[in-house]
Amino acid sequence: QVRLVESGGGLVQAGGSLRLSCAASGRTFSSYTMGWFRQTPGKERDIVAAISWSDGRTYYADSVKGRFTISRDNALNTVYLQMNSLKPEDTAVYYCALCYQEMEINYLRYDYWGQGTQVTVSS
Repeated sequence: QVRLVESGGGLVQAGGSLRLSCAASGRTFSSYTMGWFRQTPGKERDIVAAISWSDGRTYYADSVKGRFTISRDNALNTVYLQMNSLKPEDTAVYYCALCYQEMEINYLRYDYWGQGTQVTVSS
C-alpha cells in the first residue's frame, strides 16, 4: 500500500508562484511514475506533469510548459511541482498520483492518489 500526502496549495494572484509537494510512504518499489494532475468541476482529471522515479525523465502538458517544473527528492520520497507565472486558468484541485508504468500520462492507469490540494489563481 502507498500513501500520498500533498501540501502547498492556496490562493495566489496571477503571475505569482506556488510549490506543491507530495510525500510518498509505503511500498513504492524502484520503478514508477509520479504525476501531477488537476481537475475542475465537471471536467476530467488532466495530466499536468509526470516524472520517472528511476531516471528523472519528465513530461509536461503543453499548457504548462515553460511555467511549471516537476522534480523529485529520492531520499525524501517526495515529488514537487513548482508553478510559476500562474494564470487564472490554472485554478483547479491538484492531485499527485503514482503509477507503476513508466511515464504514464493516462490518469486511469494510476494506482494511488493523494487527497488533492486546491490552487486558486485570482486575476
